[in-house]
Amino acid sequence: MRCQAWIHNPQTAHTKRFHRDEKSIPQDPHIFVDSGRPFPGQPPLLTTRLHLKAHAAELLWQSLLQGGWRPCDPQWDAEADI
Repeated sequence: MRCQAWIHNPQTAHTKRFHRDEKSIPQDPHIFVDSGRPFPGQPPLLTTRLHLKAHAAELLWQSLLQGGWRPCDPQWDAEADI
């Protein structure tokens, strides 16, 4: 996985940011999945953060794609944390 990847639901604007947990060990990589909704000109509404093994994060990404979600550009600054 790249440093981070973004995906959103075009019908609801709900967005997920997948990014590597830099503290996880290379033999057992973990991914953070932040969920939220961007608001133009305002901070995003961040709702949840999952901490998943890389394989589980990949399965979630694929499931979202099959459900109609689409990759997108970053929707909020990385400093916006839950």
